[in-house]
Amino acid sequence: MTAATHSPLFPQVPDSADAVLEGLDPEQREVATALHGPVCVLAGAGTGKTRAITHRIAYGVRAGILQPSSVLAVTFTNRAAGEMRGRLRQLGAVGVQARTFHSAALRQLQYFWPKAIGGPLPRLVDRKVQLVADAAAACRIRLDRGELRDVTSEIEWSKVTQTVPADYAPAAAKAGRETPRDPAEIAQLYSAYEELKRERGVIDFEDVLLLTVAVLQDRHDVAEQVRAQYQHFVVDEYQDVSPLQQRLLELWLGDRENLCVVGDASQTIYSFTGATPDHLLDFRTRHPGATVVKLVRDYRSTPQVVHLANGLLAQARGRAADHRLELVSQRAPGPEPVFTEYTDEPAEALGAAQRIRELIDSGVPASEIAVLFRTNSQSETYEQALADAGVPYQLRGAERFFDRPEVRKAIAALRAAARFGGNDHLLDDAVDLPSQVRAVLSGEGWTSEPPAGSGAVRERWESLAALVNLAQDFAAARSGVGLAELVVELDERAGAQHAPTVQGVTLASLHSAKGLEWDAVFLVGVAEGMMPITYAKTDEQIEEERRLLYVGVTRARERLHLSWALSRSPGGRPNRRPSRFLDGLRPGSTGTAGRGSVGGSGGVERGFPASGPRAAAPAGPRRRQRSPARCRVCGRTLTDAGEMKLMRCEDCPSDMDEGLYERLREWRAEQARRSGQPAFCVFTDKTLMAIAESAPEDDHELARIPGVGMRKLGRYGADVLAICAGREVAGEQNQD
Repeated sequence: MTAATHSPLFPQVPDSADAVLEGLDPEQREVATALHGPVCVLAGAGTGKTRAITHRIAYGVRAGILQPSSVLAVTFTNRAAGEMRGRLRQLGAVGVQARTFHSAALRQLQYFWPKAIGGPLPRLVDRKVQLVADAAAACRIRLDRGELRDVTSEIEWSKVTQTVPADYAPAAAKAGRETPRDPAEIAQLYSAYEELKRERGVIDFEDVLLLTVAVLQDRHDVAEQVRAQYQHFVVDEYQDVSPLQQRLLELWLGDRENLCVVGDASQTIYSFTGATPDHLLDFRTRHPGATVVKLVRDYRSTPQVVHLANGLLAQARGRAADHRLELVSQRAPGPEPVFTEYTDEPAEALGAAQRIRELIDSGVPASEIAVLFRTNSQSETYEQALADAGVPYQLRGAERFFDRPEVRKAIAALRAAARFGGNDHLLDDAVDLPSQVRAVLSGEGWTSEPPAGSGAVRERWESLAALVNLAQDFAAARSGVGLAELVVELDERAGAQHAPTVQGVTLASLHSAKGLEWDAVFLVGVAEGMMPITYAKTDEQIEEERRLLYVGVTRARERLHLSWALSRSPGGRPNRRPSRFLDGLRPGSTGTAGRGSVGGSGGVERGFPASGPRAAAPAGPRRRQRSPARCRVCGRTLTDAGEMKLMRCEDCPSDMDEGLYERLREWRAEQARRSGQPAFCVFTDKTLMAIAESAPEDDHELARIPGVGMRKLGRYGADVLAICAGREVAGEQNQD
């Protein structure tokens, strides 16, 4: 064996099954040795979940319990699948399949299509945008580039949620989606898109899953052949599973339960694509005999970073928050997170660039530093600031600002206006540079008010708005300048930012930073309106924004900087405030006290099936199992969080006291006004409805209502019981 084989790049393969378990902590070891029956691993950020599940597979293979060819490990990105295959090879588990859902499904579809359907599998289109454009043309609907992207996203969402064109409008309304066009138009485009695919004999990315599901459902012999091949399944990032992927997984499993899922509901940040944590949170309901292992030992971040991350989730609400994990750092102490307030956005970018320059000069590699922001349109300011500071950078998950199609087109329009503006009637009433730029860019889609909703249309508008803002700042800094000087400035800025990006500071949106980590992380623009984003309206959307910030915080190993600006531009009104998510966490702020460590401790919970080969209970005290929640009207098992609060199906008749409900709402509004919090932080609508339906008479009955809890019982219980009894509320409640 060569010396290179012992290097970190070529670690030595463990010489036995027991050696595979060496170095695992107690909870990771429980994961690795729980090889039978359903297993659910709730793994917090930085707790070594990939290590745990790869060692589980490797231990099973090396011990002769699992046949390598019978294991299918599924994850969500090719990068993650490749990393898993590499780790399994290093552990001596050669031959295990580690793939994405789509890759595994496509492989099966290619193999079984001739037998199940006949003929070759239709061609898979790489990009569906052109097909959507052709469908729009057939429907005589004009879509600009941004709308084309957004409609394509809506079609993708519809397919992963198994929504057909006829059901799109009601399904989108129920999901609270901000649609880029009238829902009826999108349904028409969706239907035309599907018809075009059939005519051209092609399938898209989502069809791979849909067709595999269809084949496995319709051809029992094919399903049995797949189940004979794969006996054991492992699913990573289970909180991101869509309904369609869950259906495919169920068909792979059949009536077996050799399934291990791994996830963290607090890192659910892709619900806009159809992902839902419900499958993870409902795992024990579907598999009462499941073993649940909680990984909470954080090996990534210092205690200071972990403390802030825990504090963020301690203020969270909703079903995912009820299952949050309280992380415990395993690292030596490090510096406290730094909170910085700036007068304006350019000052914030300059401050971040200066601190990054200092870190690099002190020996921190540029590749171990990241700047994370909420939207891609924020990148330009930081690209420029880092370029001015001589700091190399690389942009992840988005095009460089000046490479974006809408920016290139806008600059071309500004250049044309600078040359031939005298003949452009749009500029007749434009008296200065900012008004000239606004006039020109209005022809490119800029408006004084942002479009509703999120997605490509919003991003396109934000890019154009950034150019408008830049023109305002340029004119304020240099009096008398015109369009020609601005175009020269834009060209110089674009040219300066094409430096080599190898070993550079990473610039990334929070969504694209998922799964990555750095020594130093700068979370910028952490202000109301950006975090949470303006178009996050519902309780669920607000909580997803909180989880997004949590993901950003947990990317940092040692140093964490959070910053915000009081105004957009120098001299602007300082009317912004730091994100509400930082209330009670940043120095000098006050906010709602965090809850206790709900579901926070690590450990193992074992299920006990009523019968079957695994019916024998393991040694040790038996944990009490929660019986499934059932509707008090029709008796159906409840899995939806809102229905579980009401203890009835949404469609079942309600016996709610309407007058009591309105009195509770009025009382809640007053409580929210006094505390300066949103009304849902007192009680959600569903909890108020549950209270009005049950009309509790004492603390015990009130505490049994989901969404109340001991802290709220202590704070609001006397008031609520008084209202339910028809009495006057006595005085003002104590504040936390």
